[in-house]
Parts: sequence; structure tokens; C-alpha cells
Amino acid sequence: MNVNLRSAFLLSQKVVRGMVSRGVQGSIVNVSSKAALVGLDKHVAYCSSKGGMDQLTRVMASELGQHRIRVNSVNPTVVLTEMGKRAWSDPSVSEPMLKKIPMGKFAEPSDVSDAVLFLLSDSSSMIHGITLPVDGGYLCSKL
Repeated sequence: MNVNLRSAFLLSQKVVRGMVSRGVQGSIVNVSSKAALVGLDKHVAYCSSKGGMDQLTRVMASELGQHRIRVNSVNPTVVLTEMGKRAWSDPSVSEPMLKKIPMGKFAEPSDVSDAVLFLLSDSSSMIHGITLPVDGGYLCSKL
């Protein structure tokens, strides 16, 4: 909870105070997870903290829109960072999850960073308060 939710909350408070006091408009993108949107066995703390992140995103969006500060989150599936590769390299672990992803693959770090860059850009100037799945379609059969 401290890393996945509390740290984002505390950092956002500090950044937002400065933005509002200086009249700076902008965008904040939180990094959440598909685990915020579905229950995953043996992941109660992770799912709960990421669910809290999505709610933090919505509340911040509601409160900060008047200051022209947009707030969104990205919700990726497994991302093949070094840690992700280690955790999901065993086919007995990865194959069951991959079968649930219509595109049949995990996300690359650039898939997530590209989504974040889009949400930070002027191309998304009317996108506010959303959770954007970056999951290869995992959630389309889960919601």
C-alpha cells in the first residue's frame, strides 16, 4: 500500500499544490494495473492498492479539473520489465495468463510509456478521469 498508493498520493499532493499556486495547467498520469479492475487470486494487497489508485485518479480528476489539471491512469497487464520477465518467464506461470489475453502477449515497457505520453499530450486534452487499459484485450472478456 505504501508504494502503490500512499507514495502516489503524497507526491501528487506536493506537485498539485505547486501547480495550483502558480496557476499551471497540466496533466498527471498515475500508473495503475488491470488488477485494479478484476480480482486476481493471491493478489489481495496489490489489487486493493491499485483499486485505490484508480479511485485516487477519479477523485483528483473531479477536484482538479477546475484548475485545468487533467488526471488519468494507465492500467497495464503484465509488463516485460526485467522484474516482469523474471516473474513470468516460467511457461507454467505465464501460459495461463497469456491465454486470457486476446492478443496473446504481455506488454512491453514502450506500450505503457506510449500510453502515458499520449495522456500527457495535447492530443488528449479532453480525456480526463479515465483508467486506460493497456492489456491486449484482457479486460474485454472480464468486465
